[in-house]
Parts: sequence; structure tokens; C-alpha cells
Amino acid sequence: MAIKKPGVDIVIVGFGWTGSLMAKELAESGLNIVALERGEARDTYPDFAYPKITDELTYGIRLKLFQNASKETVTVRHNSSQTALPYRRFGSFLPGDGVGGAGSHWNGMLWRPLEADLRMRSTVVEKYGANFIPKDMTVQDYPFTYAEMEPYFDKFEKICGTAGQAGNVRGELIEGGNPFEAVRQNAYPTKPLKTQYAGMLFSEAAKKLGYHPFPVPAANCTEPYTNPYGVQMGVCNYCGFCERFGCYNYSKASPQACVLPALKPFNNIELRTQCHVIRVNTDSTGQQATGVTYIDAEGQEVEQPANLVILSAFQLHNVRLLLLSKIGKPYNPLTGEGVVGRNYAYQMNGGISLFFKPDSIFNPFAATGTSGMFIDEFNAENFDHSTLNFIGGATISATTTGGRPIQQMAIPSHAPKWGSGWKRAIRDSYLHTMNVGSSGSVMPYKQCYLDLDPTYTDVHGQPLLRMTFDWQPNELKMTHFIGQKSEEIVKLINPEHYEMKYMGMDAHYDVRPYQSTHTTGGAVMGSDPKTSVVNKYLQSWDVPNVFVLGACCFPQNLAYNPTGIVGATALFAANAIRTRYLPNPGPLVQV
Repeated sequence: MAIKKPGVDIVIVGFGWTGSLMAKELAESGLNIVALERGEARDTYPDFAYPKITDELTYGIRLKLFQNASKETVTVRHNSSQTALPYRRFGSFLPGDGVGGAGSHWNGMLWRPLEADLRMRSTVVEKYGANFIPKDMTVQDYPFTYAEMEPYFDKFEKICGTAGQAGNVRGELIEGGNPFEAVRQNAYPTKPLKTQYAGMLFSEAAKKLGYHPFPVPAANCTEPYTNPYGVQMGVCNYCGFCERFGCYNYSKASPQACVLPALKPFNNIELRTQCHVIRVNTDSTGQQATGVTYIDAEGQEVEQPANLVILSAFQLHNVRLLLLSKIGKPYNPLTGEGVVGRNYAYQMNGGISLFFKPDSIFNPFAATGTSGMFIDEFNAENFDHSTLNFIGGATISATTTGGRPIQQMAIPSHAPKWGSGWKRAIRDSYLHTMNVGSSGSVMPYKQCYLDLDPTYTDVHGQPLLRMTFDWQPNELKMTHFIGQKSEEIVKLINPEHYEMKYMGMDAHYDVRPYQSTHTTGGAVMGSDPKTSVVNKYLQSWDVPNVFVLGACCFPQNLAYNPTGIVGATALFAANAIRTRYLPNPGPLVQV
């Protein structure tokens, strides 16, 4: 029998970026808030303290900050005719675990979407006609405009102390920024990161081709800075340990560095860690949430009553909780009916490894997770697709994210894989390599979705989430095109040797190599309950006192990293809850 806790006003499930932002934004309401985090408590000190955090074996290989796949994982298959099997060791994507979630271990690229990203279906139809969209593609518009969301992009960038070079401030195009970006009202809070040698070579070659390189927007603070929450951030020292690691320097934006210190003065917020929520409870009608049930650190089942439930866990976990809680109609790929699990998407990456003579020295160890130069000429609808027969696009960049001794040792493919020859290859290559890579959008399809696995369960006996996903012709055409454009730049850089790493048209999704943790969809936002799980305020259509945050709400995946939209929409939803829902609980009318 479950232990029943005293009721609270608000319960927040998951305490990464969205959960911590929501807690801070609602803290001044005076309402009693309980946040439940499935993982352990973590803070910059002592958990990310130097030098222990710069341990690649513990954090990069053994994945200390990540979900334990032996307790809960997903099952994976390429199509519905196959039997999905459990993902035993995460590789392709890495769900975070513990306070901070993925906001602790990310690299820090902090993008705003392009205007076309937010109205992708409408843009494609206007430019090329409805027949240009493949019949199995379920691309949708976001339910808000860029102008409506701009103040929240701006606020999140300021919370993160974001470094960058603006390209379009109030309609004025600025040299050195991204000329394709939508209008911003303010420049970035801090100056851009330093450009490394790889970025210089890339920029020089890109300019020769008529492109406009710019530094990546980085949640890696570059100057002394205090954010809007009154939290002072440190200045990045280019230590090379961003992705898969917490930041010991208070420089890389994270809940620990940017939000948690601002929560300490509030006594109406309680954070409980090692509390694994297994379902959202509803009343007899199924249309009102009454709280959540979780398993605590002692293995006891606990019921936490609440008036308002906010799901702010990782994308996959939010979708699974909705399915386990029977909130929203599950998606049926055969009929196209239902919404929960619909429009799952990932990200399509590619790259080229460049090897140089010894007189070209790159010093990869002096880097951040966001050290790099980008071009946006082939992203989204920044170029003409009419003769290309695909939708979407990609960024192309030269980034250096570190020079760690295990995972970041680039050697030519013809080099020996072990022994003295392997050691010589590392010696000859380590300081003399760079990469040109791409990050591409992925559209949603009827046949790519999430549901509950009928066979496999987690340690608590609950069905695992099942992922049905594979690369589709649209994205394979796109990445082939982007690979050609990337190779044109590489040829102008003129390394001694280079190796292409772009997928062919017969490629299938492979869960083994890391690609990105940018999994999206399954609980998408929209203006129509028939094709979305939540409205523009991220409020459940079916259970109005449940709000669902994060990348699970994306209708499709854009080429950019998702955190900018994730943070901005969380702030947007928090504002709607504070100003509209709390004074008058119930379904929010979209305006």
C-alpha cells in the first residue's frame, strides 16, 4: 500500500533545465512546490569539483551522469514488423540522470530557431505546394510565432550568460553574425568565444565560396556576468571537458550554475531526490490529475497529491509517463489516430575528418563544448529546395570540443588499431587534425513513433518505452547534399588527407555510435487536439492541470540543438501558469 504524503499545490517531475526554471518562475507565488528527481542530488561543489570531474573514464566512458540502462531503458526497432529489443548500453543518445539532467552534461550550443523552423509546413506549402511533402511525413507548424516567443528566447539567453555574435538586432544586419537569424531585440549577454585555428581555416574557405561564417551561440560565459536571477557566473577557461561532464568553473550554463542558487532563499520549494515517478494519478473522470505516485530511495511506493502536475523530465520519460498514466490517446500508426507517441524524430549528423602535416597545429585540448564557426546557408529554408526533392537542411561547421585522451583521438582509417603503430598514429595526428561537420533536421513520419513495449519491463515491472525509428529517404537525400557542400569547403581548406563520414542512401539508424541526445516529439504542441498532446502553453488538452515541458513537445526536429526552444517554451509556459492558470484554473484559451 502506498504511503500518502500531505497534498501540495504543485508537483514538478524532473529537475533539469525545465523543472528548475519552472520552480524559480513559480517560487514567488508562495504556493507549496515539491520537485521530484529520479536521480541523485548534484551541485557544482562538491559533485563537479576539479580535478575529479575531469575523469574521462568515469564520466565519458562509464557515464556516471547518465541513466542506468540496467534499471530502465528503451526498446528499439526500425519498423513495426520487427520485434524491438532493449537498449542495453546507451550510445546514440545519453539521457541524463540526477539533478540538472541533460543540462549538466551538454556542450552548451544555445540556438534560437529560424522563423521557417517554427512554421515549416506552411513555409514548404507556400514555396513548393502541398504535394512537395511526402505522403508519410507528418510535418506541422508550431502553435506560436517567433515574435511571440522572442522575449523568452532573450530571457533564457540572459539566464545562461550566453556568448555570441548577433547577426540581426532590431532589423539591423551585423557583420560577423548569422545573416539568416530572425530579428532579435538584444545582442548576446557576453562576447563570443575565441575562434580557434580550425574555425579560422573553415571561415576563410567558407568566405571564398560566398558563405557567411559566424561563431556558434554558446552557453559558455566569456566575461564576468550576473544573470537575471542574481547568480554570478564564472568565465570559461577552455578546459575541454564540457560534453558528458559537469562544469567546475560555473561557466557552462546549467541548472546548477544558473538557477539552483536563486532557489535557496525560498522555503516553499522542496526537492526530493531518488524519487522515481511511475505515474500521474487522475480522478474517476480521467480529466483531472490528483497528483503522482513515485518509488522513493527505500523502494517504497509513495503517493504525492497535488493540484497541478508539471512533467519536466527528459523527452522520452515524459512520453512514457503520459502513456503509463493514460493521459491522451496513444498514437496508432495503422490508423493515424491518437497523439501520444506521434512525431518522434531524432537528428541527422555527418562529418569529415581532416588530417594535416605537422606544421599545422590545432591544440584540441584548449576548447569548450561550443568552440566553432558555422554557416547557415543550407539550413531549413535558407536555400531553394525546388529541384532537390527533400525538406529540411543542416548547419555546417568546424568545431573543436576538446582533446580528451580516450574519445577524442582522431586517427586515419588506414592506421593500425592497436600496438606501436596505433601509438605512432596518435602521435602523428593528435595535434594535426580538425573536423568539418553538419547537424541536420529530421522530419516526422507516420511510421516513426513511441509506444509501450508489450514484452519488456523496468525494475518496477512497468512496460518500457518502445521506439520505432529509422532514417527515411528525405533525410538521406538531405545529408548527401550537405555532404557535397561540406566537401567543397574541405577541398579549399586543402588538408593532406580527409575522410568522409556521411551516410549513404541505404543507411539504417544505428544505436551504437553517439550522434546526439536531441530526441524529440511524442507529446507535440499544436493548435489542434487531433494532432497534438498539448496546446501552445504546453497544457494537456485532456487533463488541463497537467503541463508537459521539453523537447517531447517539438512537432519535428530542427537542425539546431533543441535547448534554446526547450528553455524558452518552459519560461513561456511558466508565465501562462503564473498569470492565467493560477488565477483561474482550467483550460487556457489560445490567444
